[in-house]
Amino acid sequence: MSLLYALDLIGTAAFAASGAWAGIRRQMDLLGVIVLGLVTATGGGTLRDILLGDLPPFSLKDETYLYTSIVVALAVFVGHRHFERLHHPLLYFDAIGLGTFVVIGTGKALAMQAGPLTAILMGVATATAGGMVRDVLSGQVPLVLQREVYASACIAGGAILVVLHHTAVPPTIAIIVAATATIAIRLLAIWRNWQLPRVNDRALDEK
Repeated sequence: MSLLYALDLIGTAAFAASGAWAGIRRQMDLLGVIVLGLVTATGGGTLRDILLGDLPPFSLKDETYLYTSIVVALAVFVGHRHFERLHHPLLYFDAIGLGTFVVIGTGKALAMQAGPLTAILMGVATATAGGMVRDVLSGQVPLVLQREVYASACIAGGAILVVLHHTAVPPTIAIIVAATATIAIRLLAIWRNWQLPRVNDRALDEK
């Protein structure tokens, strides 16, 4: 098993868990929890493959991703009381998924000879699109559209991988560094309550 494939499965499991947890928090039934787990885990990669013209999407070529998503969603559904002991488990699952999916998406685009900006955008899409669908289906404002450091962490991780891709750094090391950086930025943002700036002009509110 290659490092990229292992990371892809880890990210799939993490996002499936976050989707399933969101369904449980919204008091969905078993089917709803599984559906949210599936779309969260595979939505971003599916969008990436459609945009890159790599069809059928990855999850239909290798059903391991679908089985992994379903099994993890079921595990979260059955053992949800254990996850309640964690503080904001959805955010931690998301952080792991972000780091792994960013390098998968960016790396795949680079392998298909995409430009640096396109590669980064594909990494961001892979990491965030599934979570956006999860949040919309569960009636929440998508995390990527809030002030939290979310998509920006993905951009940073994708940029790191693109830069290292054009150096003598071994690909395995580059992948680990980029994924770790993305996860670290996201977790620090959670712990330290980092947020992106926004316009806070009272004059705008009065118009």
